[in-house]
Amino acid sequence: MSASIIVNGEIKSIEPGITVWGFLQTLQLDPRKVAVERNLEIVPKSLFKNVNLVDGDKLEIVHFIGGG
Repeated sequence: MSASIIVNGEIKSIEPGITVWGFLQTLQLDPRKVAVERNLEIVPKSLFKNVNLVDGDKLEIVHFIGGG
């Protein structure tokens, strides 16, 4: 059974109970280099491994890109 969340405006299927950290890994994103907003609240990086995603969550993920 899967759940659906919205990520940056796009519907994604997830395994129920996956953490923010685990979800970022499925997207092949480095959790240290992104900021995540869940349901209009910033998720502190220190909580990525503790916050479980549930059906209907809305995420905004921002990547940090270095430059010069």
